[in-house]
Amino acid sequence: MTSPATTDDPGPAASVSVLPAVPAGDSATAPASARADIGFTPEPTLVHERVIDWFEVHARDLPWRAPECSPWGVMVSEVMLQQTPVVRVLPRWQDWMQRWPRPADLAQAPTAEVLTAWDRLGYPRRALRLQAAAQAMVERHSGEVPDTAETLRELPGVGEYTAAAVACFAFNQPEVVVDTNIRRVHARAFTGHALPGKTYTSAQRRLAAELMPDTAPDAGATACAWNASAMELGALICTARAPQCEICPVADLCAWRAAGSPAPTEEQQTRGQGWAGTDRQVRGAIMAVLRTGDPLERDQLLEALPLPEASPEQRSRCLDSLIRDGLAAQTGTRVSLPGA
Repeated sequence: MTSPATTDDPGPAASVSVLPAVPAGDSATAPASARADIGFTPEPTLVHERVIDWFEVHARDLPWRAPECSPWGVMVSEVMLQQTPVVRVLPRWQDWMQRWPRPADLAQAPTAEVLTAWDRLGYPRRALRLQAAAQAMVERHSGEVPDTAETLRELPGVGEYTAAAVACFAFNQPEVVVDTNIRRVHARAFTGHALPGKTYTSAQRRLAAELMPDTAPDAGATACAWNASAMELGALICTARAPQCEICPVADLCAWRAAGSPAPTEEQQTRGQGWAGTDRQVRGAIMAVLRTGDPLERDQLLEALPLPEASPEQRSRCLDSLIRDGLAAQTGTRVSLPGA
């Protein structure tokens, strides 16, 4: 994610636990999935208020958050942002929306053009899944983005997170939205853990549902705001490697700080994926060459890759995997993007 927006100096960080908290074991108000062994659980409503107020002042000005952004624009952003930082997504999203402002535009686009426009966002199968979803919208929904998580899940390539996020951020449906940033905020603020770990557990799923604000008073408006605000807090302040507790709006309500800010355990720690020498690097290099234009002889393509450490076997294996995934096509001995 990008660096946080400039904030006013809030002064010294508040001491931990000086404002109302839920006594451990108070099942009437405490989330059932929160830890009780540290003797501190923040009151969810107060956390909601603080984080949403912070978001209203410090949220990044992103085009897919603008009131005039279409549901399609929101969906494109959600797919692009998976495992990809905002700074890389922004120019690609803007170009994509100029080329294909509606699902119907993308649905009929040549596959080679779609993959070229995806550029270096990584995980290019997302581009093919997005086009398949657009085609299904044309066929089943008159070219419109479905407005409920249930119908969104019926689109090809749309999973639980994307369906919930689009329903919430595009249609104000109070779905439980949980990405890596939200999981980290939940883990620290309510369970006292440094990190949530790699796996989205059933306990974390229950906690996320329990932490959703009541939807009855305002038809879910606060719940939707909580999703967006917690996500932004995790992206900008409650980061994995260098949390900025001194400017966090809920530092004094955080169970992790109440527990002494313990380091992550082995189970909580996630290892960053390497890049150099991996099949992902080789596949990316092949795609970069194919996006430049005309079909190439297979041997010429593989030999010319600027990866001297990659063996001929690895190069060939990676190209074959791209062909199987529908990201490249081979006719005779010549290789190109599909449909090029």
